[in-house]
Amino acid sequence: MKNHLVLTLLLLTAGLRLNDVLAEELPQTAARLDVQIRVQMDYLLYLPATYDQQKAWPLLLFLHGSGERGNNLELVKAHGPPMLIAEGKAFPFIVVSPQCPEGQSWEPIELIALLDDLERKYKVDPDRIYVTGLSMGGSGSWRLAAYAPQRLAAIAPICGGGEPYWAKRIGQLPVWAFHGAKDTAVSLERTLAMDEALKNNGAHPKLTIYPEADHDSWTETYNNPEFYDWLLLQRRPREK
Repeated sequence: MKNHLVLTLLLLTAGLRLNDVLAEELPQTAARLDVQIRVQMDYLLYLPATYDQQKAWPLLLFLHGSGERGNNLELVKAHGPPMLIAEGKAFPFIVVSPQCPEGQSWEPIELIALLDDLERKYKVDPDRIYVTGLSMGGSGSWRLAAYAPQRLAAIAPICGGGEPYWAKRIGQLPVWAFHGAKDTAVSLERTLAMDEALKNNGAHPKLTIYPEADHDSWTETYNNPEFYDWLLLQRRPREK
């Protein structure tokens, strides 16, 4: 700090400005970062029994909660669609259930890389990609929708909070959010704030609050056939 002050005084004495001298000594040049990010992600994959009989299928991306993180895919079967599939339930979707590594959260850029890879390998209808998740996965659903709303047809976050300023990015993307009124793990206010922000931005989200539910607002949701019927009605708008 002392040396900088001395230099400044000397330059002022000479009738020069410090910024001018530094600009001459350190000219700016244009540069570009061009790197590929390596994404490694394990996931459970479910293909409908009649997969080969249809040209394209809707895809349901399920994001688990914080308790299922790690490197054991069996943990992902604890709740939601992967649990129901393990119990023998059939779905009219391709269902993809990735696992988040221990100590990390859902990163949109990694989930988009997963969707890109799935679209290359499987018969995915790009206009019917749905995202749902619980707790940390509910937050991940909000976050992914804010990051890349143009890639999705609808989201269904369950007991997970988002940031209200994301509403402008999410725009008119169909949303059906769920939360338990007695949730002490993730406050109901987190979902109410997202619902209000979306409405203030001109959207028309759906919201279901279970009056007697605590943090587990996902069991009733994923056991409800109307939930899946609603998802299948949603399609990504065609680009004009």
